[in-house]
Amino acid sequence: MHSSHLLLEEPIRMVSILEPSKASFFPAMTKIVGTLGPKSRSVEVISGCLKAGMSVARFDFSWHDPEYHQETLENLKASVKLTKKLCAVMLDTVGPELQVVNKSEKAISLEADATVVLTPDDGQEASSNLLPINFDGLSKAVKKGDTIFIGQYLFTGSETTSVWLEVNEVQGNDVVCVIKNTATLTGPLFTLHASQIRIELPTLSNKDKEVISSWGVQNKIDFLSLSYTRHAEDVCQAREFLSKLGELSQTQILAKIENIEGLNHFDEILQEADGIILSRGNLGIDLPPEKVFLFQKAALYKCNMAGKPAVVTRVVDSTTDNLRPTRAEATDVANAVLDGSDAILLGAETLRGLYPVETISTVGRICAEAEKVFNQDLYFKKAVKYVGEPMTHLESIASSAVRAAIKVKASIIICFTSSGRAARLIAKYRPTMPVLSVVIPRLKTNQLKWSFSGAFEARQSLIVRGLFPMLADPRHPAESTSATNESVLKVALDHGKASGIVKSHDRVVVCQKVGDASVVKIIELED
Repeated sequence: MHSSHLLLEEPIRMVSILEPSKASFFPAMTKIVGTLGPKSRSVEVISGCLKAGMSVARFDFSWHDPEYHQETLENLKASVKLTKKLCAVMLDTVGPELQVVNKSEKAISLEADATVVLTPDDGQEASSNLLPINFDGLSKAVKKGDTIFIGQYLFTGSETTSVWLEVNEVQGNDVVCVIKNTATLTGPLFTLHASQIRIELPTLSNKDKEVISSWGVQNKIDFLSLSYTRHAEDVCQAREFLSKLGELSQTQILAKIENIEGLNHFDEILQEADGIILSRGNLGIDLPPEKVFLFQKAALYKCNMAGKPAVVTRVVDSTTDNLRPTRAEATDVANAVLDGSDAILLGAETLRGLYPVETISTVGRICAEAEKVFNQDLYFKKAVKYVGEPMTHLESIASSAVRAAIKVKASIIICFTSSGRAARLIAKYRPTMPVLSVVIPRLKTNQLKWSFSGAFEARQSLIVRGLFPMLADPRHPAESTSATNESVLKVALDHGKASGIVKSHDRVVVCQKVGDASVVKIIELED
């Protein structure tokens, strides 16, 4: 992967751009989160998604019931066994999302310059003159001249399938709006977004809490995607709620930044959350178009420096209906990688798109190409400068391991870890080669039974760029002075050889604890 590394700042022979890329065991260092739904819930399709490069499966509770998602999850488990590829589970909350419910599912035609009434009376039938919504406080939150956006759930916001409204007047609980563009709304559910307006609803709704404490606990979810995170307090409250649910105290919280309020409190949210999802669909409505790229670059830089995973959404919307992304979308994916994104999240593209497997494969190939021209040297210097001196012991070891691996042109970095923290720190410095995180399970007890930890930590690294987990035999401790580590190292190297990422005479950098000391060593493989 590192051998063909080049820089955009250096002259590239144009003919070399057309050379086919070499096949690799890891499709890309950047991870792909796929949303599973109607078009991607069979064992056959999910297996295809895993083989194409999906490493996190997202279950969006904005639509459908827990039973439906449970069926999909059982198929995911069967696919993981079938393909022997690890996959993490992400539960995406509904949060304070406003929705228009179209019970009849008939297409609704809206004409520019006509008026439409938004009403909280959900007993009413949706029509061209009246749209029932799931919130009775909209009339108190908006004023004349405010902008409201309504579009098919998880769609592009193209002007024929979504509509812009301008508030004309408020009549009791109803909001009368002028339609700004002609559009046809189809489907059972539309998302309503009031631009730059605070909606007084809790970030974690009672319905969300119910789903987390039943479906989430039952399935030991790896990630909670906290929709509409607006303050650091939202993350703290969610963490407090998870901590009372036993197993879920280990679940990582990814704060989803979807509006101006979340953007304004970004730094405090980043401090509390385990990672960030940049929800560009809703953000793109709240922000002026010329500011969207600026927020993306600034937010990704902050996440990178904090060593927390950053996930970018809404990159290849057009593949919902088309086999190939547009030129702008292909460039957008590459720019997300060059800006420092850890993962790309696919929503409608895999949920109800016609080509879920092909889309994952295409996005993976674009990511892999962008990684070849990622300026690791410049990034490394920025990261070291940001951390400053004196560095912590672990930070020093992690940066040294990456520097050594690049200097000796290592094929891979192997890191022994039990909490996953050391491996994540190494990945933070964005080495040009994969980091194999050998997770050593730890024995723990609740005084009633013994159990091993480690599976959580392994799966949670599946959202971090460049980090690839492997569960070790629990009989081998991560901190060891004996020869046990050598046998775990042999297993890791054999795994590397079998997958084609290491071969004879390659150099490998190993990071491990020996007693109280952390050791970075370079080994050269024999025949």
